[in-house]
Amino acid sequence: MKNNHRQKDYQLESPIGSRVIINGQEVDYFSGTGYLGLQSHPDVLKAAADTLARYGLSTATSRGGFGEHPVYHWLEQEACAYFNTEKALFFPSGYMGMSVLVQTNGSGSDHIFIDSAAHYSLWDAALAANKTITPFHHVNPGHLEEIIRSEILPDEHPLVISDAVFPISGEIAPLPDYLKIIEPFNGRIFLDDAHGVGVLGENGRGILEYFNIQSDRVKTCGTLAKALGGYGGIIAGPGDWIDEMDQNSSICIGASPPPLVTAAASARALTIARENPRLRRQLWANVKQARDGLRSLGWELDDTPVPIICLPSLQGQNLASVQKQLFAQGFAVAYVRSYSSTPAGGALRVAVCAQHTSDQINRLVDTMKNLAL
Repeated sequence: MKNNHRQKDYQLESPIGSRVIINGQEVDYFSGTGYLGLQSHPDVLKAAADTLARYGLSTATSRGGFGEHPVYHWLEQEACAYFNTEKALFFPSGYMGMSVLVQTNGSGSDHIFIDSAAHYSLWDAALAANKTITPFHHVNPGHLEEIIRSEILPDEHPLVISDAVFPISGEIAPLPDYLKIIEPFNGRIFLDDAHGVGVLGENGRGILEYFNIQSDRVKTCGTLAKALGGYGGIIAGPGDWIDEMDQNSSICIGASPPPLVTAAASARALTIARENPRLRRQLWANVKQARDGLRSLGWELDDTPVPIICLPSLQGQNLASVQKQLFAQGFAVAYVRSYSSTPAGGALRVAVCAQHTSDQINRLVDTMKNLAL
């Protein structure tokens, strides 16, 4: 069940970066997303400002006909270059990505098997599909195989839906295992790669590149609002497939696209991320340093490049109190109680970005070590 209570005790009063001002206090920022630090990059801001001055805020209509615009085409061209694909589809929000996939790639024989801790947007897409839905234990291939074998009907095919990288726990879906499981049943897999795009894979193209998988059985959607610091949903792939989704998704047809300024900023962010792989390498180095340091304090952490580091309670510690103590000592770290993929009892979510310095990461680890953990 969703818990819609949100903490509003903290107010951000500066641009996002490795240091920010919150409630009038300057702190090291280990929260949110923006993993590559592009949301405040001068070239990104200039692209937005130039577009605003030339074209105004938006087209004031949905895409198609007079709603098409060179800025949207620019963004999709940059996405093609980034993902090395024929075409890309840009739509209003990454939250809608799984809905676009399910609307336009579903079949009458689908039986949906969804990770029990999947993001709200994935559950919304699955429920709207009006198919049989069976949840499987979180990132548990064994249980997925068990329930497919026990629940699938002779005229059905499994459609596995999951986050590629989970937003709080930071776990990577075991895609190779899922593929082996669904192949005998002629199944498919749809993954939301929101937190993988920009981070996973040598070129930052996401989970498929990370696992070096090329399979028609797997479809992914992504967002420009996480690692890239922009906004809007993105799906990239073969030209005919993209055209079919563009023409048949009610979301793409009926929803207003993001403002032109955010499209321009996102396009420029894609270019910078593609042309500057050092940003990703620096992010990976920072993530390793942070994971190694926090692991030394007693947390069991996987050795992955994911910049989301989930710290559940150790020995009954009061995580709300730890968060407040950290903020008092100059660190903004999220305390999460009920968001999708949050461990039972809540967790601290440490988000690492490419702009963090080694000293900042060491200070965070040292401060947590000195707290009454």
